[in-house]
Amino acid sequence: MASTRRRRLVLCFLGILLNALIGVTCEAELSFTLEPSDIIAVQEQPLMLHCQVDGIPPITTQWRHNGLLLTQDQYHNTFINGSLLVNHFLKTKSDGSSDEGDYECVAQNSFGLVVSRKARVQAATMAEFHVQPESVHAEESGMARFQCQIHGLPEPVISWEKDGRPIDTKDERYTLLPTGVLQITAVREEDSGKFCCVAHNSAGVKHSTEALLTVSGSQSSVYKEPVILVGPENLTLTVHQTAILECVATGYPRPIVSWSRLDGRPIGVEGIQVLGTGNLMISDVGVQHSGVYVCAANKPGTRVRRTAQGRLVVQAPAEFIQPPQSIARPIGTTAIFTCQAQGEPEPQLTWLKNGQILEPGGHVKLRNNNNTLTIYSISQDDEAIYQCIAENSAGSTQASARLTVLWADGLPGVPVHVQAEALSPTTIQVSWREPEQNTQDIIGYVLHIRRTSDPVEMEYEEAVSKLTLQQNIRDLEPSTSYTFYVKAYTSHGASKPSESVTVSTHGEVPAPPSLYTKVVNSSVVQAMWEASSKMGQQQGFRLYYKRAHTPQFTGPIILPRNITQYNITQLDPSLVYEIKLLAFNQHGDGNATMRFVSLREAVEKSVLDVPCDCLKDEQSKTSTTGIIIGIHIGVTCIIFCVLFLVFSYRGRLMMCKTVQATPEAGHSTVLESSTSSQGASGLNGAARREMEVNGSAAGKKVVNSNELERLFTQPNTQDVCMSERSLVSYVLNDTQLSTIPLDEFAVERDTETQFQEPPAAGAGRQDQG
Repeated sequence: MASTRRRRLVLCFLGILLNALIGVTCEAELSFTLEPSDIIAVQEQPLMLHCQVDGIPPITTQWRHNGLLLTQDQYHNTFINGSLLVNHFLKTKSDGSSDEGDYECVAQNSFGLVVSRKARVQAATMAEFHVQPESVHAEESGMARFQCQIHGLPEPVISWEKDGRPIDTKDERYTLLPTGVLQITAVREEDSGKFCCVAHNSAGVKHSTEALLTVSGSQSSVYKEPVILVGPENLTLTVHQTAILECVATGYPRPIVSWSRLDGRPIGVEGIQVLGTGNLMISDVGVQHSGVYVCAANKPGTRVRRTAQGRLVVQAPAEFIQPPQSIARPIGTTAIFTCQAQGEPEPQLTWLKNGQILEPGGHVKLRNNNNTLTIYSISQDDEAIYQCIAENSAGSTQASARLTVLWADGLPGVPVHVQAEALSPTTIQVSWREPEQNTQDIIGYVLHIRRTSDPVEMEYEEAVSKLTLQQNIRDLEPSTSYTFYVKAYTSHGASKPSESVTVSTHGEVPAPPSLYTKVVNSSVVQAMWEASSKMGQQQGFRLYYKRAHTPQFTGPIILPRNITQYNITQLDPSLVYEIKLLAFNQHGDGNATMRFVSLREAVEKSVLDVPCDCLKDEQSKTSTTGIIIGIHIGVTCIIFCVLFLVFSYRGRLMMCKTVQATPEAGHSTVLESSTSSQGASGLNGAARREMEVNGSAAGKKVVNSNELERLFTQPNTQDVCMSERSLVSYVLNDTQLSTIPLDEFAVERDTETQFQEPPAAGAGRQDQG
């Protein structure tokens, strides 16, 4: 055993040396292998609390009672293995003190100090019955129920006696519930008698008063609605306990009792048992059993039912999901411990440093509901054993981890004479001097920067060459306080942080505002502006105005920061004005914004135009567009009409020429193509189309000459044709139509139309040439 112990110590020391390189420490430096448990002690009897610690000796073990160290005396002894013996447990001593309370085991060695979980010690007690059984009158084949309740530590075990003798629990008609309830179903005459409740625990035994059961004649066979006499009560238990949900229903015929969960989830079958005629027992309860349970009494063969419900709350003591881990970090760096626990209700986390409650502040921060412990810029004083205590109403637990601060030989000293000076609203210069010792191995410096109002975790860093003993920090905020400190670094690690220095950046004048103007009338101009969010904050505005080309401004008109417009009145309507606006604060005036505005144009516009009406403007724009479109359509229609008239008159003119040249006595007429391009176009235009229409009505391309004469009959054909010729000539000259080329008439000749009379006339037929 001794050699094994020495081997473990050697391995642990080797582990510590290795951890100096990899950053993890040996967990066996100091930890509990056995912690004290909650105990219910018997009055005037010895009490033993166990505690075992593993770690590197020498280890000293002590005990705390309600936070105070216990001393070795005739009442308390601490064994070499760490256990505590209370020789004579007393709930109340002669001096008024008590051995009841919370006990903690405290172990310490050269690496630090750890504290065990709190073990609650309570005296075994037995109170008086606060619910006594009452006499019952039951009908034969009916149901009888007795109940008693008593408080005690530990929880008393309840049993029943009838006429001074224990009840025969083998009889299935008798149901004894751990809650102190006795149910008797299918009552018989021999069940009559005196019933007594008996409670016993380590504190003693107590009997309740007696209750009489009287059994009368047989149960009536008259129908009775289902009634729930006793429904389930609300229960709060701890995991692994047993839940009893009672449900007693009566009626005729006897109702059927069933159970369900209000949330619709199945109750399950594992650990579930029905006691008697409808009591639900859940053994070894877990958090998943929490919920509202519904007892239903159903009339057989119908949907008639009565219900009652009770809530079961199952609590779970705290347990760790992720306990903190021991770490080793170089001096000046950051150490982070993480601790996560679960339980029902949700456990609260507390951190201890060497057994004392760790209060956050300075370079020690707790975040995420105390799940994360962060220690910035660690020093030798931060080396300790840190414990995470998780506790809720169902119990507590603890886990420990050690922080080892690595301090290598030859680390540089602390940079000295750190100074900071503001150069501008956004720049601060920080300077320092070399450390006073171990400067030969310095490879550089790190400047730590943060706004003074920010938490430490928002700090950021800038690396600086070892040849540079100053650094300009840019892109800062104006009128803002900043805190700086410096560390020197070698290949072995960092120095301790230097003294911190705090300085504020210069203030900044406001940025130019955005300025807009609006002419209200012939003598009033409205100036409107928007303050810029850039640069410094403004305290107010200065407004100036003057006539253009004059040197002197009128103003300033000083306006507060919440004013964003101002009307300039009594202006000359015939002049142009220059308006200037600037923002100012305690650091001075910002750059100005200028605008020119003319009142002359406003006067002219007021004379010529009506006041601006956006809706009317839109309507006028729409009307103008419609007029323009209408003009275009009208001009197009006129052009098409003129072209139609031109071609129509030219066709009729050529037809007149052809009719005059045709003999009246002929039986047939063949229309030859005219050598005039205009005549041919007229014939092949309007006249030819008219002939084709007439020809198509008869189903042929032959038309009677009388019809042709009728179409072109005029009082004076020659005069009319002459007048039409003059009109066509005028129209052609007016519209400047181009002459149709003669080569287009070649097609017309090939497709000339013959006008024939019936063959009975005996006229010869002339072929087309």
